Amino acid sequence: MHPNPAFRSDDRALMEAMIAEIGFGMIFAATPDGPRVAHVPLLWTGDDAVQFHLSRGNALTRHIDGATALAVVNGPEGYVSPRWYADPEQVPTWNYVALELEGRVRRMDAEGLLGLLEVLTAREETRIAEGLPWTMAKVPDGKLNALLAAIVGFELEVEAWRPTLKLSQNKAAAERERAAAGLEANGAPAIAALMRSIAP
Repeated sequence: MHPNPAFRSDDRALMEAMIAEIGFGMIFAATPDGPRVAHVPLLWTGDDAVQFHLSRGNALTRHIDGATALAVVNGPEGYVSPRWYADPEQVPTWNYVALELEGRVRRMDAEGLLGLLEVLTAREETRIAEGLPWTMAKVPDGKLNALLAAIVGFELEVEAWRPTLKLSQNKAAAERERAAAGLEANGAPAIAALMRSIAP
């Protein structure tokens, strides 16, 4: 997390929306073999937890149950050039949005894993504009059982939220707009839009 308090947020609804909208992140934990990370779909449960699943063969799977882990969700980002500012003493930086969630992890039972997969699939299928949504009911039972046996579901109970919204809040409004315009013109419209919509 960036140490500058100008880049922190207490807007819990915004953080929850970020998890739901992006829906993907990284799980970091220490293991006897050293630190490990897994890249996973994430589901916000609405009651201070995120759920995810790992392959049985993943390096984290056999160590993470009962451990403290860190879930990280990354949002839009972009390089900010000093040439976009009127102030000639500015230096390059990077604007970004990131959320760290720390908490204890517990293994889910088979019913919980199936529920997680059904909700994840339904969430993502509703984002596809054309055609009928795919459902897990389309998978033959034998095949589904084999697939479920190859993964393990987990839930991380969030004990600490550490958001960073580094959006040039420490700059004057005119300088922020110049940077946002530069980012937008150079292929980073999402971070530019956030700079304009989230006031310092």
